[in-house]
Amino acid sequence: MNGDTLNIAGQAFESRLLVGTGKYRDMEQTRAAVEASGARIVTVAIRRTNIGQSRGEPNLLDVLPPERYTLLPNSAGCYSAEEAIRTLRLARELLDGRSLVKLEVLSDERTLYPNMPETLRAAEVLVSEGFQVMVYCADDPFQAKRLEEIGCVAIMPLASLIGSGMGILNPWNLHLIIENAKVPVLVDAGVGTASDAAIAMELGCDGVLMNTAIASAQNPVLMAEAMRNAVHAGRQAYLAGRMPRKYYAANPSSPNTGLIT
Repeated sequence: MNGDTLNIAGQAFESRLLVGTGKYRDMEQTRAAVEASGARIVTVAIRRTNIGQSRGEPNLLDVLPPERYTLLPNSAGCYSAEEAIRTLRLARELLDGRSLVKLEVLSDERTLYPNMPETLRAAEVLVSEGFQVMVYCADDPFQAKRLEEIGCVAIMPLASLIGSGMGILNPWNLHLIIENAKVPVLVDAGVGTASDAAIAMELGCDGVLMNTAIASAQNPVLMAEAMRNAVHAGRQAYLAGRMPRKYYAANPSSPNTGLIT
């Protein structure tokens, strides 16, 4: 689909699949899986991944060079607005002033559900400081709209809990968020397999972000390729426009006139 790019904060990206870099066996597997996914935006948990802040340790930038990928630092592991703001300020320093970040403020260690009051508070501060904020959030249409009004450049509601692999549990809320949004909407968290990614795209999401679904597969590199194909197929299906759902098929798919008798 030439020209059908994902546009975020004035930047165009060829792939609508975004991938994380955690939970892989080693740096080489990380590199191979990201490459197989076709992703151009790669998320980096600043509190858990070395991109230069820990000298002498393996550096992610050695296998995922910034000139090839857009590194999206996130505040994974933060449970307050203050923690998230501090983490993303550090990320901007480490990445030479780049302002595109993923905001993530969690409620608790068991569910990793987004803490929406703290997320809203952090978003206001970060946007006021010139950050271009992509934000992980609950699938609440009203809070998603509020984040857009604050100035977030992409809204990223969960499909289900982070790392659960449960897929999209509330497609109706996602539909409402997509319908009301004027910025890209990307499903973030809960995707378990390729069909989940395809469904997200068929619903009209602009993209899908995942990590565990690929990294925890028995064959991460093959799963990355499957996710790449699923996102592409789901996008094609959305653009094509599916047939209406019907209780009964009144019109047969084959004509009943001009039959050979």
